[in-house]
Amino acid sequence: MSWDVLVFHAPADVGSVDHIPEDFDPPPLGTGPDVRRSLRDNLRDLDLSDPEWGHLVGPTWHIEVNIGPHDPVDSIMLYVRGGGDDVLAVVARIVASVGGRALDISTGEFLTGEPTQTVGWHGFQQYRDQILRGS
Repeated sequence: MSWDVLVFHAPADVGSVDHIPEDFDPPPLGTGPDVRRSLRDNLRDLDLSDPEWGHLVGPTWHIEVNIGPHDPVDSIMLYVRGGGDDVLAVVARIVASVGGRALDISTGEFLTGEPTQTVGWHGFQQYRDQILRGS
């Protein structure tokens, strides 16, 4: 179970997935080599030994970075596990390194990079903890 965040080029003037025009065709984030190079340059601890699935481990969290096999890279899916709000800054660094915007799949809202924007991340942790407790 993870908190899922989709990184792609979305219109700058929309706040949620509901406001993206149906005919919108996002441009790619870049070529596979360029996207991987940018991620490596900006996230020194990122393990890209599998170029399609990166791994980034923090003190209380883990992010799987699904780049996929396609070239150019249209989007990146982040699978975030663990806890601690410091992971939000790392998600923002990933987005900044490849461009585009981050869509919180659980809320349908775009992340703004503000450290106070924690609804989806906290909601995931509460749901996970409830499931693990069996209640």
